Parts: sequence; structure tokens; C-alpha cells
Amino acid sequence: SQIGVRNMVGDYSGLQKRLVSLAEQIAELGEKQQQARTENRERALAVREEIVAEAEQIAGQDPDQIHWKNSHARMNELFEAWKKAQREIHLAKSVEDELWKRFRAARTTFDRNRRAHFSQLDDRNARIKRAKEELIARAEELSTSTDWSETSRAYGELMRAWKQVPRGHRREDDKLWARFRAAQDVFFNARHEAEAAQDAVYAENLKVKEALLEEARALLPVEDIEAAKAAFEKILDRWDAAGRVPRNDLRRIDGELRRIQDEINGAEEAKWKRNDPAKAARANSLLAQIEDSLAELEAELAAAEKGGDSKKIAKAKEALEARRAWAATLQGFGN
Repeated sequence: SQIGVRNMVGDYSGLQKRLVSLAEQIAELGEKQQQARTENRERALAVREEIVAEAEQIAGQDPDQIHWKNSHARMNELFEAWKKAQREIHLAKSVEDELWKRFRAARTTFDRNRRAHFSQLDDRNARIKRAKEELIARAEELSTSTDWSETSRAYGELMRAWKQVPRGHRREDDKLWARFRAAQDVFFNARHEAEAAQDAVYAENLKVKEALLEEARALLPVEDIEAAKAAFEKILDRWDAAGRVPRNDLRRIDGELRRIQDEINGAEEAKWKRNDPAKAARANSLLAQIEDSLAELEAELAAAEKGGDSKKIAKAKEALEARRAWAATLQGFGN
């Protein structure tokens, strides 16, 4: 029994050591846990501060520049992130309250600005809609008009007025535009049908004027000006009596008639210029001077040929030919 007691005493000493070691381990573990809790709180604080900072950044944007849809979605995401962080780790109440106060203020500011923006947008869209509905009403009133020319101009003015009104809500704006275009289509389709029927009648007139053009072309080139003018006047009378032609042919056929008329008038003007006494006198005077100079140039050419200087010969010939051509032109004008 004494031996057993001694063994127990020896075990006690070892137990004491083990207890001391265990206590040290427990203390170390406690320190690590405390450090982990501290680090977790610091990370949680950083996360909350990031959430608050981003919420304040979103709320601080210029209301005229902000993308409301994306910003609203992001603000909701931040709120969900806040609730998740709050469930996972609680911060000191004073810290938690201060951060929540800032976050709530940012959300409140954002929501207030968002409501104000969409309220203004609704007012603006309502004004735009009223303005376009007035234009639509006017377009619908004109849709049954048969005053094709005047009503076409009126529709042009309505279109210019429409373009001056800003775009509103896209879906609503598309519906308004469809109504505006539908009213115009009623008028322009009716005008097109009327003009098609009218062109069918005018097609006969076109045949008459095509034949008259052939008669007018036969007057060219003009040889007897007075006879050509008299014949063309009669053609003009029959042209007017023939009536209107289809719109697509109007410019072509009128342009051809004017071209023929211009040639006849041009022939008369050219004749007058040739017979202008004052110009003829000036031409004759100048012709006399040129004829005097021809003798000198011929003498210069003869001298150059006698001297055998090829450069002087070529120069003299060129001057002589130019002066002779000028003289021939003036002789024709004087005659």
C-alpha cells in the first residue's frame, strides 16, 4: 500500500504538469478566438462601411445624369447585403446605429430624388402627349379633304410641328406616331388614287402634245426665222388647247418645248447681232487695221525665209495665220 501511495504521488506531479500545459493551451486558444472575433468584427465593419459609402455615392449623383433603373437595382442589392451582414455579425450598438443612420439617409435621399424625377418625367410626358394629340386631331380633320394642294402643304406644316415636339415615353410615343401617320395615309392614299385617275385622262392629252413636239422639232435648224416663229406660235396655241398631261411627263415635255423655243429665239438674236450697224462699223474699222498689218507680217515672213532662220520663220507664220483668221472672222461679221 505504501508503494501505491508513492505511485499516486508521482502521478499527481505529472498531472499538475499536464494541467499547466492544458491551461496554457486553453489560454492560447482563447486568445486566438478573441483575435478571430476581433478580425471578423473589423471585416464586418469594413463591409458595412463599403455598403454605406456606395449607397451615399449613388444618392449623391446628379439627378439629371443618373441611370435610375440601374441605380435603383443596385440600391436594393446594397440593402440585401446590409441585412445579410447584420445577421452574420453584430457590431457594437453605437457603431451599428451610426452606420445604419447614414445608410438609411442615403436610401431616403435616393428615393426622394427618384420619385421627384419620375414625377417630373410624368408631367413632361403628359405635356408631350397633349401636344401630339392636338396635332393628331388636326391631321384627322384634314384626312378627308380633297383640296390636294393646300392640304398637302398643311400636312407638311404639321410634320414640321411634330418634329419640334420632343420624344416622350417610347411606347406611348410609338402609338401616337402610328395614329398621326394613319391620318396622313388616309389623305395621301386618296390623293394618289385621284391623281392616278386624273393621269389616265391626261394620257390622251400627252399623245397630242407628243405629236406637237414632232412638228416643232421639224422647224429646226431654223432657216427662215419669220416662218419658224409663225409656225411655232400656232403650235403653242394648239399646245395650250391640248390641256394638262400626267405629272410624271410634265417636266420632260415642257422642257423639250422650251428647248425648241430657245433655239428659234437664239437664231433671231444671232441674226440681229450679225446685222447690228454699230458693231459692223467697229468690225470694219478693225478689219482695215488688220489688213494693213497683214502686209507687214508678210514682209517679215519673206525676210525670215530669205535669212533661213527657222525660228523666225515659224514665228512669222504663226502671227500671219492668226491675223488672217481674225480678218476672216471680222469679214463674216461685217457681211
